[in-house]
Amino acid sequence: MSETPKPIAWLLLLILSLIWGSSFILIKYGLVAFSAGEVGALRIAFASLFLLPVSLPKLSKIKRRHWLLLGVVGLSGSLIPAFLFAAAQTRIPSSLAGILNALTPLFTMLIGLSFFQQRTTRRIWTGIFIGLLGSVVLLLAGSSDGYLGVNWYALLVVAATIFYGANLNIIKFMIPDLTSRTITSISLLIVGPAAIVYLLFFTKFLVHVGQEEALTSLMAIGALGILGTAIALILFNQLVKITTPVFTSSVTYIIPVVAVFWGLIDGEQLFPGHYAGLLLIITGIYLSSSRRRQTKKIAGS
Repeated sequence: MSETPKPIAWLLLLILSLIWGSSFILIKYGLVAFSAGEVGALRIAFASLFLLPVSLPKLSKIKRRHWLLLGVVGLSGSLIPAFLFAAAQTRIPSSLAGILNALTPLFTMLIGLSFFQQRTTRRIWTGIFIGLLGSVVLLLAGSSDGYLGVNWYALLVVAATIFYGANLNIIKFMIPDLTSRTITSISLLIVGPAAIVYLLFFTKFLVHVGQEEALTSLMAIGALGILGTAIALILFNQLVKITTPVFTSSVTYIIPVVAVFWGLIDGEQLFPGHYAGLLLIITGIYLSSSRRRQTKKIAGS
């Protein structure tokens, strides 16, 4: 496989950036009427139900060895991050969540180096260090008083990006024989029932859905689940198939810009430390990934 991305790869990257960059403001509006757990569960439920016409016909094509891996993909790429992002945004701005999401390529690289025998250089480690330093700056700058203390809720987003990084490598190196639609639809089919059971029996969803703001929140979460999870994951997994994991995760270059745009439009305030942290993270991503593009060789290609 060539390391040079095709035009279709760049188009998919742009579309995904716009969709996922808007996801954080949708989570924010979902939280107006519903709890973090309800937002996370609704997001997965909408996505899973939307993809039923795709997933059910593919069940007969799934081999026994695929089920565990697809379950892990459903957990690490969808269910767990959905809950983590919603919980984090109860205490941090949507724009900051979008900025911290840019850590995904760095954790993709770290996990690839640790478990998938990807190549490493001093430049890569330098980039990873700079990017993680940027995350520390963001954690400090993202506190309620601007610069003093750590905003611990931001660590939930960091945890979500670690799950995303693991998910990227699993899709690329452990289930290359499945199509993007199969991976997305079946993985969501696996975790969807758990989200629905949690929503109906372990939350106050049926009470909250009667609130005045519930319709607007439901519309936001519906768009989040259908566009931001179901459709976007199909496009994303296809991008994983035709490019490298690091190029694919570079969607996070543009996501923070879109997230910050929506946050500022919605009246959110960012401190200079937020922009400094974002600059460090993007610098780290560039340093850690550019060398790999120059070598034109990846593990598993």
